Amino acid sequence: MLLIGAEDEEKWLAEGIAGIQHNAFYLHRALDSNNLRDALKYSAQMLSELRTSKLSPQKYYELYMRAFDELRILEMFFKDESKHGVSVVDLYELVQHAGNILPRLYLLCTVGSVYIKSKEAPAKELLQDLVEMCHGVQHPIRGLFLRSYLAQISRDKLLDIGSDYEGDADTVMDAVEFILENFTEMNKLWVRMQLEGPGRVREKREKERSALQELVGKNLHVLSQIEGVDLEIYKETVLPRVLEQVVNCKDDLSQYYLMDCIIQVFPDEYHLQTLEMLLAACPQVQPTVDIKTVLSRLMDRLSKYAASSADVLTEFLQVEAFTKLSNAIEKVIEVQVDMPAVGAITLYVSLLTFTLRVHPDRLDYVDQVLGACVKKLSSIPKLEDSRATKQVVALLSAPLEKYNDTVTALKISNYPRVMDHLDNGTNKVMAMVIIESIMKNNTCISTADKVEVLFELIKGLIKDLDGATDELDEEDFKDEQNSVAKLIHMLYNNEPEEMLKIICIVWKHTMAGGPKRLPFTVPSLVFSALRLVRQLQGQEGDIVGEEVPATPKKIFQLLSQMIEALSAVPSPELALRLYLQCAENSKAQVTAIHLIIGALQRMNVFSVENRDTLTHKTTGYSARLLKKPDQCRAVYACSHLFWVDGQDGIRDGERVLLCLKRALRIANAAQQMASIARDSSGPVTLFVEILNKYLYYFEKGNKQITAAAIQHLIELINTEMQGDSATSDAFLASTLRYIQFQKQRGGVMGAKFESIKL
Repeated sequence: MLLIGAEDEEKWLAEGIAGIQHNAFYLHRALDSNNLRDALKYSAQMLSELRTSKLSPQKYYELYMRAFDELRILEMFFKDESKHGVSVVDLYELVQHAGNILPRLYLLCTVGSVYIKSKEAPAKELLQDLVEMCHGVQHPIRGLFLRSYLAQISRDKLLDIGSDYEGDADTVMDAVEFILENFTEMNKLWVRMQLEGPGRVREKREKERSALQELVGKNLHVLSQIEGVDLEIYKETVLPRVLEQVVNCKDDLSQYYLMDCIIQVFPDEYHLQTLEMLLAACPQVQPTVDIKTVLSRLMDRLSKYAASSADVLTEFLQVEAFTKLSNAIEKVIEVQVDMPAVGAITLYVSLLTFTLRVHPDRLDYVDQVLGACVKKLSSIPKLEDSRATKQVVALLSAPLEKYNDTVTALKISNYPRVMDHLDNGTNKVMAMVIIESIMKNNTCISTADKVEVLFELIKGLIKDLDGATDELDEEDFKDEQNSVAKLIHMLYNNEPEEMLKIICIVWKHTMAGGPKRLPFTVPSLVFSALRLVRQLQGQEGDIVGEEVPATPKKIFQLLSQMIEALSAVPSPELALRLYLQCAENSKAQVTAIHLIIGALQRMNVFSVENRDTLTHKTTGYSARLLKKPDQCRAVYACSHLFWVDGQDGIRDGERVLLCLKRALRIANAAQQMASIARDSSGPVTLFVEILNKYLYYFEKGNKQITAAAIQHLIELINTEMQGDSATSDAFLASTLRYIQFQKQRGGVMGAKFESIKL
């Protein structure tokens, strides 16, 4: 095509449209008067406007559509033999004598459509005749639109199962052959369009070609809709022929579009069962083809197919889909030596996404993908492409998003190796993503080895990495360190020995980060260690002994080292506060617990479900206070959460009794510990306090609190009182006088207390 201006092209388009309209006017007059001779004459002259070579593909398309509309009207005229008086057989012969080949073939296709519908000749022979005669037009644009017209008029006349033109078992293959031949020739014409015109307009010509790609792709769409094209025909005939055309055309645009078109129009099941054949074509396309996008779309479709039914997953395992995709990607990367890093990593992201969707339980597959990415990254001196860096972050983020569990990601050996290839700034970003995932999903990291791996992953936040030169904004630094501090609270194990290992590992990494980070991380670590101390002191029995790996003494020694390290900052006020917290960490908690119990008892705005949650947590925290007496008093105070006076008050006698019994067990443990320490003061008083709670609920009418239970508790106290302090003795005497007073009152209350023997 000559290099022309936009004004000239518009002028030529206008002239062509005017020519079509002029001849269409006379064509309509001929049709109205049933004059076949004039109808053929003016239709041929009208179609001669399509012989132009002056228009771009887009402008030619406008001209073609004007002629197409008139051909639809002409076809209706040809169908009605009563109007023109010529049989369709003779009409088919007659139009073959039109002067110019292009109008002749358009008319031949139009009459051929009518001829096939008449069933006066086999559809197979007529379609084959038409597709072969179209070889007479080899001009790329004119030939492409002519064959597009042939494809359009033949769509409803294909020899398919259940169609009006169905014949024997071979008729479906006849339809397939017709479409494949037309497709092949259209693609050749489409590819040849790139050679039209001077080289300096190549970019413009490629855009014009892109606008016409659907003309070629419609053939594949029609193939996919033929009922008779089953998996066998697709596998043995359709896909091999289409891929042959894709590989042999050696055209970037055609190869990319047709590969994508195959993936989009044919069923997922067919792709899965022909995966090896389809993937084998990928390394054979031109190196400049964006094959990564094609493969990504294929994997995305297969992933969705796998999610459609549990039964489908078996098929994926049978065809070894992951292995084939993985090998194909490696082959493509190997062949396309100039593929940028971002392209290769994007392929691995797509493969990992496929793996996480289809085989989420196969961590070995996930690790294999990450390992392949490590291999690719290792061949790159330095990852400087920001797009590639974003893809690496996407690769590392995918397992976190899929499993909602950072612990799973910590099991993947190649995960930290991929992170090592990130620059310092991105390493920090990824570390923040990991921490956010842990916090969002409330993930508890419970073993020392996983904590070690985790802190290696987030080392960009823990310490200054080698080569780090950028000055970090003060606010950003604070945000990062506060995130690390929050993370420390997510590291927990019920086993004291394992928890102590976790604390030591965190302390090791914290010290490696330098003094400027200590004011942020040390407080969290101190409170984590104090929680372990409370856990050890809350255990029943003798916990003393240097042979025990985790003891309060050892932990307090470690705490001293942690707080002492703050002197290097220096941060004396923080150190003092932490020292005081270690010395008296239980006092504020006791006060807070009792305030919570008092406030919660008076509130009636909560739903039943929310109140149950709050009372459960309050009772649990009460039982985890540092000192046994504090635990006991907080637990029996919680009984008031289940017995509230008033018209709408809660009265759950059974849960009240459970609280009191739990308080008794704690008081008993405190008594045993006091006996070991030879300190008899204090614990017996707890029994007397609990007795008073029993009496309170007994008076309130709690049927779970019986006179027999009170009697048993009095006897227990008398036994434990031997040699106890005068304070406890006076407290008990006062309580017993109260019981005697109630017995002497008479009436209903006196009767209730009468069975209690003093």
